[in-house]
Amino acid sequence: MTPDAPTALDLPQVDPLPPQTQKYFDICQEKLGLVPNVLRAYAFDIDKLNAFAGMYNDLMLADSGLTRLEREMIAVVVSSINRCWYCQVAHGAAVRALSGDPALGEAMVMNYRAAKLDKRQRAMLDFAAKMTVASSTIEESDRQALRDAGFSDRDIFDIAGVAGFFNMTNRVASAVDMRPNDEYHAQAR
Repeated sequence: MTPDAPTALDLPQVDPLPPQTQKYFDICQEKLGLVPNVLRAYAFDIDKLNAFAGMYNDLMLADSGLTRLEREMIAVVVSSINRCWYCQVAHGAAVRALSGDPALGEAMVMNYRAAKLDKRQRAMLDFAAKMTVASSTIEESDRQALRDAGFSDRDIFDIAGVAGFFNMTNRVASAVDMRPNDEYHAQAR
C-alpha cells in the first residue's frame, strides 16, 4: 500500500474523473479541506461511488428529525463498537466540530456511556448500540423507549438507517484497510 492510498487494495481511481465527480471532489476540498479517503476508495468505480455518496448524503445530510450532530454521534458509537478505525477518526472529528466539545468526540469514540448526554441522546445511542451488537433482539419496548424520549416513528427509522449504514460501511472499511485522512486527527481540538 502506498502511503497516500486510501485502502490496502490496488484499485486505481478513474482518471480522469467524470466532470460531475470532479466537481463533487472539488466541493469536498473547498468545504472540508480534503477529499475524504472513503470517497477516494470508491473512485475506482464511479457507479459504486455515486451509490455510496447518495446513500450517505441522504442519511447524514437530508431533512430529518435528527440533527447532524445526532447522526454523527450514531456513526461514531456504531463505529466504536465495530472498531472501525476510519469511521472512529473521521466521524469523531465531525462530532468534535459540530458539538464544539472535543471531550464529547473522544467519549463517543471510547465509550459513549461516559459522556454527558441528555435522555434523548442516551436512548438514541443505546438503540444504535443494541442494533449493532444484537439487532435481532430489538423489540417494541426498544422502539417505545425512543418514543418516550421524544422521537417520532420517522426518527426511529432514521436512527435505524444511520446505524445500519455504518454497520455496513464499517465492515467494508475494515476489510479493505481504509485509512482515515491525516487531517482528521487534528480537527476541532
